[in-house]
Amino acid sequence: MPVGDTPKGYDMLIVEGLVKQYGDFTAVDEASFEAGEGSVFGLLGPNGAGKSTSISCISGLLAPTSGRITVAGHDIVKEGRAARQSLGVVPQELALYEDLPAIDNLRYWGKAYGLRGKVLEDRVSNVLGHIGLSDRAKDFPKEFSGGMKRRLNFGCGVVHQPKVLLLDEPTVGVDPQSRAKLFDLVEAERDAGACVLYTTHYMEEAERLCDSLAIIDHGRIIAKGTVAELKSQLGARDALQLSGSFPVDATKSAIVSLASSITDLEILSLDEDTLMLTLPQASQHLPGIFDAISRAGGSVSETSLRSPNLETLFLLLTGKELRE
Repeated sequence: MPVGDTPKGYDMLIVEGLVKQYGDFTAVDEASFEAGEGSVFGLLGPNGAGKSTSISCISGLLAPTSGRITVAGHDIVKEGRAARQSLGVVPQELALYEDLPAIDNLRYWGKAYGLRGKVLEDRVSNVLGHIGLSDRAKDFPKEFSGGMKRRLNFGCGVVHQPKVLLLDEPTVGVDPQSRAKLFDLVEAERDAGACVLYTTHYMEEAERLCDSLAIIDHGRIIAKGTVAELKSQLGARDALQLSGSFPVDATKSAIVSLASSITDLEILSLDEDTLMLTLPQASQHLPGIFDAISRAGGSVSETSLRSPNLETLFLLLTGKELRE
């Protein structure tokens, strides 16, 4: 696994004011964060939030419009070659040669990063065992299941023992067993000292894997900190989503009036079909909320209640579901 002589806690990845524009469209807007060795830093956000664009800028695939990125102390623009030598990338799209045996896929990527001879062969053998594909080393990826391909894709990204590992939605489309194995692989890289940047739109993955994270939406970082720090922003509030029919003005007035008797009751979003609220001990207040909606001329057909978690925080910050 990764080796290095940097002091523990050293920020292996620093992103400062990253902006990426395509014409008039801003995909990443003044994003800043740091990630240290031996840790997993998460970028949590819905599809299209700017996660993959950030990864592409950090890896040197895309040139930033403005801002600065350093990898293991090297500026990705000014010292691109040195920066990329410290990087491992596991892209969302599989980067495999389907007609090349698994062992040769690993050899190819190892050679691309300068490994040769016994060092290369030992490393390839080690990675095959690490990803659980030693018995399929000579088989072709086109014969593999989706989960096996994801594991080989992961192996290709770590074969050269990178100091900084970029994982872009690495569990997309895999079964629960393969997902659990990929989690183990991520944690092993972290425990061996790698700085891991992990993008996902799955709240449960972020809560399990990430030491700290940033929530990104429409290209902007809207919250940042450890999981515990981010959850503390919610206090003890639940997220309550109601579906039905809601006269907007009358419903808003009724909920605002109700807030005088329910501490920390807040409207996250409201339209004619959906009402989302945040409040402490929501289940105890359901009768009063239903009564207020009824008196406003509305009706409730479906109720969804979430305890405080990262997805609740995303709802609080943006007024929408994480996966929208």
